Amino acid sequence: MKENNGYDSVVNIERYLRRIDRIIRLKGREILKDYNTTIPQFTALQILINNEEMTIGELSEKMALACSTITDLVDRMEKNELVIRKKDEKDRRVVRIEVLPKGHDIVKQVLEKRIDFLNAKMASFTEEEKKSLSKLLESLYDAIKDDDACIKGK
Repeated sequence: MKENNGYDSVVNIERYLRRIDRIIRLKGREILKDYNTTIPQFTALQILINNEEMTIGELSEKMALACSTITDLVDRMEKNELVIRKKDEKDRRVVRIEVLPKGHDIVKQVLEKRIDFLNAKMASFTEEEKKSLSKLLESLYDAIKDDDACIKGK
């Protein structure tokens, strides 16, 4: 059967990206169990690390969760010594969330284990295949990243 301008290929790409994403997420959840960290806490840590010190409201917006939910999440993270609340130096009324070394370590270790998992699954790939796949995925991301910003309300 003849492809219709590559549409069938795009259907397969979308299907396999979803499947790969699901497997990596499941593996990530499995890895997180070793760190006594929940998925929302890990997600919050990643957002906080990538965006420096944020307020509860800013984190709430990024995670698309109510401020009260984020407040409870940050309370638990603070109790586990993953983050600390601190007053903004310019405006003492503003409280920012800072990731502590333990939080940074957890994110680093979990990401390393996920990368190790993926690397092991790609053991039969040549270096050229890995580079080619990386380049193609980067190109796809570049083509759609503006839509990600719109969806998240940036």
